[in-house]
Amino acid sequence: MTEARAPGGGILYLVATPIGNLDDITLRARRVLGEVDVVAAEDTRRARLLLDRLGIGARVVSLFEHNERARIPGLMRRLLAGESVAVVTEAGSPAVSDPGYPVVRAAVAGGITVQSVPGPSAVIAALQVSGLPTDSFTFVGFLPPRQAARRRRLEELHGRRETIVAFESPHRIAACLEDLVSVWGERPIALARELTKIHEQVLRGTAAEVRAALAPEKQRGEMVLVLGGMTRKQADGSQ
Repeated sequence: MTEARAPGGGILYLVATPIGNLDDITLRARRVLGEVDVVAAEDTRRARLLLDRLGIGARVVSLFEHNERARIPGLMRRLLAGESVAVVTEAGSPAVSDPGYPVVRAAVAGGITVQSVPGPSAVIAALQVSGLPTDSFTFVGFLPPRQAARRRRLEELHGRRETIVAFESPHRIAACLEDLVSVWGERPIALARELTKIHEQVLRGTAAEVRAALAPEKQRGEMVLVLGGMTRKQADGSQ
């Protein structure tokens, strides 16, 4: 199958990769990774492991937070010359709280075709299993690492009616849950860790209940918080 592209240019693909279970790679992602001229990866070692498992010998270059802007001119030269580039992150969907956005912006400005190759997403996976409303939600990325800033951010989000999805680091999750106990009170939350992996765990309840259920030895791995929005009754001050 031939992908549509802008005249005279290549295609920039944003390829979602598994967040844990390698069997979650899509057929299209496998095909695209095997056809592109270069794979720009947040973690070249993990990308190489995935490509080797798929039997793909694509060239891999690094594209992470601290070199992304420096990489853009070289990637743009390739794209404008008619080559195709796939962007992959350590896991999940590129450009969503991960490298990719500046490259996309440059490609759009340069008239290059940009295509998403959708697939695994920790945001969507956590939302699906949270047991909280999914009809309206806001993804806020990683919460601030410092307690004062994190607390302010949670207080800003407290009045929102929609479900909130956030990433958190495993070494900060205990402190974050402490803040949620104070700010979120009795409203429901869910904590999803190690999604799609062998030790996947989803804890649901109030922040205090989740904090109590998260054993110290389980405070590791990828963490996604799903926070219940303010209900109409709470917003009206009736509760």
